[in-house]
Amino acid sequence: MVEPVARTALIGNDAAVLGLLAIILGFVFWGAAREQGFWKKFYAVVPAILPCYLLPAIANSTGLIDGAGSGLYPMARDYLLPASLVLFCVSMDVGAVLRLGPKALVMFLAGTVGVMVGALVAFEAMKVIHPETVAGDTWRGMTTITGSWIGGGANQAAMKEVFSVDATLFGQFAAVDVIVAYVWMATLLFMAARAPAIDRWLRADTRAIVDLQERMASFQAQHARIATTTDLMLIFALAFGAVGLSHFLADPMVAWIKSLPAAWRLQDYSLDSRFFWLVIFATTFGVLISFTRARSLEGAGASKIGSVLLYILIATIGMQMDLGELANRPMLLLLGFIWMAVHASLMLVVARAIRAPLFFMAVGSQANIGGAASAPVVASAFHPALAPVGVLLSVLGYALGTYCAYITGLALRALAGG
Repeated sequence: MVEPVARTALIGNDAAVLGLLAIILGFVFWGAAREQGFWKKFYAVVPAILPCYLLPAIANSTGLIDGAGSGLYPMARDYLLPASLVLFCVSMDVGAVLRLGPKALVMFLAGTVGVMVGALVAFEAMKVIHPETVAGDTWRGMTTITGSWIGGGANQAAMKEVFSVDATLFGQFAAVDVIVAYVWMATLLFMAARAPAIDRWLRADTRAIVDLQERMASFQAQHARIATTTDLMLIFALAFGAVGLSHFLADPMVAWIKSLPAAWRLQDYSLDSRFFWLVIFATTFGVLISFTRARSLEGAGASKIGSVLLYILIATIGMQMDLGELANRPMLLLLGFIWMAVHASLMLVVARAIRAPLFFMAVGSQANIGGAASAPVVASAFHPALAPVGVLLSVLGYALGTYCAYITGLALRALAGG
């Protein structure tokens, strides 16, 4: 997703902003650990992950910090996210993940169809509610969101060129993209805290997920120990050694992909994206490490350290959102929210029909809407061991994004009479 335009903020120093985010995270987890009083009641309703996301968004929206102008999100995305993926994968039970079955893929594809159908429904709905909103070239801008919500930034940029979207329209829909997608992500995190109740309503078969969680809990109990300095240094070495190697390999891989004939159109699959390869390599290294004795480092808290890195990423994601934009483009935002409502409704219908757990619905949706940068966040809200599932589905989204968005664009042009 394209980030909003930078602006002047009260706190412009990234070191100070990082300190503020650290205080926010510490405050949230301090409150979540209270055993009585207001905070116990508060966090009985609101999952701790949600304020980790929303408080930085409020700080950005009020001008206290400037998320778009900060270098913290690119840092967290490129270094902390792959490191957390490595640490989550280190303790992963690969066999148990594979036994999760095909429902995750079905829900991901339902999410893709939901984005495509949602675009058409939202367009037609706005013709009735507020025709001016979808007049002219609005349909062109909608193709860029379709590319983003199925794939990612590369697919979004491809649609901008394919359908000749002018800069102003592109910027308007970039704002809609950011706001609606982040509100939906916050909703998924809220739902994750209520997974058992929702799974009962869905009549979901959660045995495979429960089995994986129990295996993880058993493994952690068997290997749990007080971490030594050596343990922590080994965890640090594994995580950032793998990240360094991933960066080292990603650059020549991208250069080689770009050197291949343009007729192969590998860019349509985001194979020329450095971030794509960074995530792939980091996840692969983490999975390979899980087959070695290094897996015992989970007992010293490998996945807990991964969670710390991931929560820092969550805070930096939050600081990208400008809540004030909700008031500036109300009708385009309404278009976006109708669109997302169709996507969500279809996913709920399919989940109930195939008795898929909320986890598959949430991660299948976020793998479409948010991609590899945020699907692991939603997955880990259910259990850290499930984060790689979000990565794997996101990779599929990169492959489908351009083609599905192009088909949707043709349909939107027909509806617009173009």
